[in-house]
Amino acid sequence: MVINGVLFRVRTGVPWRDLPERFGPWETVYKRHRRWSADGTWELLLAQIQAVQDAEGGIDWEVSVDSTTARAHQHAAGARKAAPPVVASRKGAHGGTKRGDPVLRSLSVRLAEVVRQLSA
Repeated sequence: MVINGVLFRVRTGVPWRDLPERFGPWETVYKRHRRWSADGTWELLLAQIQAVQDAEGGIDWEVSVDSTTARAHQHAAGARKAAPPVVASRKGAHGGTKRGDPVLRSLSVRLAEVVRQLSA
């Protein structure tokens, strides 16, 4: 039951406290897993299972390497970490408008022309 509980947790990723009751008390499963990890029991079990399977010809020891690449998130690629500085508003200097901006000035002139043409 304990081994199945550990394998269930590893496979599903549930917290120890959420182990189903069929594996026994979660504290028992947790403590035994910690003890077996510390004293090398898991490694010993793996070595024994591998030895038996290897003797039966059940293990293919060839290693296959995949050259798949993964795109990094923009934050991992050296993107800017802080927001750009805010440009001071010119509101007080021009009575609430941005008359000093030539792009806005030409846009407002063009909009006035369009409105005059539509109303004529």
